[in-house]
Amino acid sequence: MRAGSVLVIDDDRSLREFLSIMLRRSGYEVRVAASGREGLDAMARQPAQVVLTDLTMEGLDGMAVLRAVREHWPATEVVMITAYGTTENAVAAMKEGAHDYLCKPFNVDELKLVLDKAFEKQSNRAEISSLKALLKGRLGYGSLVGRSESMLAVYDLMERVKDTPISVLVSGESGTGKELVARALHYESERRDKPFRSINCGAIPENLIEAELFGYRKGAFTGAVRDHDGLFRSAEAGTVFLDEIGEMPLSTQVKVLRVLQERRVRPVGSSEEVPVSARVVAATNRDLHAEVRAGRFREDLYYRLNVVAIELPPLRERLADLPGLIQHFLERYRAEFGRTDIELDDATRARLLAHPWPGNVRELENSVQRAIALAGSASELALEDLVPLDPRWRGATAVSDEVRPLREVMKEFERAHVQRALDKTGGHRSQTAAMLGISRKVLWEKMRDFGMLEGKEGEPNSEDV
Repeated sequence: MRAGSVLVIDDDRSLREFLSIMLRRSGYEVRVAASGREGLDAMARQPAQVVLTDLTMEGLDGMAVLRAVREHWPATEVVMITAYGTTENAVAAMKEGAHDYLCKPFNVDELKLVLDKAFEKQSNRAEISSLKALLKGRLGYGSLVGRSESMLAVYDLMERVKDTPISVLVSGESGTGKELVARALHYESERRDKPFRSINCGAIPENLIEAELFGYRKGAFTGAVRDHDGLFRSAEAGTVFLDEIGEMPLSTQVKVLRVLQERRVRPVGSSEEVPVSARVVAATNRDLHAEVRAGRFREDLYYRLNVVAIELPPLRERLADLPGLIQHFLERYRAEFGRTDIELDDATRARLLAHPWPGNVRELENSVQRAIALAGSASELALEDLVPLDPRWRGATAVSDEVRPLREVMKEFERAHVQRALDKTGGHRSQTAAMLGISRKVLWEKMRDFGMLEGKEGEPNSEDV
């Protein structure tokens, strides 16, 4: 039996009866209406998943029905029925949101196919909406923390690929949480009960990395006193995480490519290949496109790894996540060090929000951990322990119990934000203004007010006014 409800709207009684009988035999829940007004009244009483409506009817025609359904029941799919002479109107209806149209006379198989696609489309939309609602209701994904739009997009992509066997390439600056993505892909997936194995490709000497990845046989080299499976075999049906894949030697890249192609490995010192079934997730903070062009990374391996690309945004581009991250690490390390009494005052918290955090989430986490560890008997965290002294961080190292006016704290935040934008563009004012969404004149005025102009730069040029 097919699941789904259909409302047939047509002023042709014989066609209504035929469609009602045929659709019920196919397992659909069917209601019929003899006019557009009667159909909309039926929808008001009980919405249908799919409306099958004639285009040409007296009173409210099919186009009026379509517009009303799209406005009041947007989850319902509308299929138009039209005569050959009005196909242009049916195409126009599709442009306004109709799912498809059928030309009279149509056969039963054609109708069933159109309805199947309409229900499939509706099911996919409902699944995506449910997923988005689930993700927006979570603080993060796995051990990742953040609910900014950029991170929700990352979670959405992770949720879609977590149960697939395809390779994933995670990119992003150091400290953004690339390994957390790999672990979340594993532990949120059907592979969660299988092994997770990781290796830093830049931390293993070139003469040992192949043995670590592919395993070796006893006696293969000095020190090989027993057989060793290697990461790919020990992660059977699980996940292999290749961190800093851009550091992998070219000679090893060739062999990893073969593993991805053939799904087999040959241990060092063995003449036989053995099958492997681990899923591969790789990560890098390098621009692998540039590495390929420079001849330092194999293009064929890049495309094998980059089946799905997940790019983690730096912390400075997801400032909306900072308050949640700060609170997350505070709670985590207060519990770890048994300092549930320690607090973070509003002024210090505001200054943390304005700090550039060039080391991304890792720097923030380390700063909070260090500050709580060094707090001693103090009940509040010291700003100098939380934020490293930085020439760009002017006036942020003095902590006071005074509750300062909000406009002063916000001015400090705004100045730091403008400075970060200028640093990112190399001081190019037009690009900085565009990045901040303001005019060059407004940018110049802010730089003047913040004391960021010197000498002749203190005078506006023709482009600034």
